[in-house]
Amino acid sequence: MAQYAPLNRQLVLVVEDEPVLRMAAVDMVEYAGFDAVEATDATDAVRILETRPDICIVFTDVDMPRGLDGLKLASLIRKRWPPIHIIVTSGKAEVGKMTLPADCVFFDKPYDERRIIAEMRRMSSACRPNLINEKVIPIICTGDTRAT
Repeated sequence: MAQYAPLNRQLVLVVEDEPVLRMAAVDMVEYAGFDAVEATDATDAVRILETRPDICIVFTDVDMPRGLDGLKLASLIRKRWPPIHIIVTSGKAEVGKMTLPADCVFFDKPYDERRIIAEMRRMSSACRPNLINEKVIPIICTGDTRAT
C-alpha cells in the first residue's frame, strides 16, 4: 500500500472495543497522515469528545460490550457535535441497512483500508473544528486604544 501525505495532522477518534482491531485502525489512521486518539467504548468516546474540541472524524465500530453501541454513539455525536464527521463500521451486514444519522458513512468489515482512507481524506477537506466545546474569553478594552 502506498503511503499518503500528511493532512495537517487532523485528529481522528477511533472507537473499537477489540484491542487488536483498535490497534490496526489506529495504524491505518496514522499511516494515512492523521493523528489518532483511542476509545475502548462509546462512554470513553463521549468523555474524550467532551474534552477534545479538535476531533475532526470519529471512526467507530457498531458492537460495543456495554452502554451505547456505535449507532447510538453516532446519533449522539450528530446531535451534540454536528461538525464532526462519522464513519461507522461493522462485520454484520444487516447494520449497513439500518438508518444512520445524517452524513454518516458505513463500511462493512472486513473493509478496504484504501476506501476508508479515501473517505477520511474527503471528510477532512470539509473539516471544521468542533466549536461547541470551546470557551469564549471576552476581551475588554479600557482607555484609549488609538496609537499616539
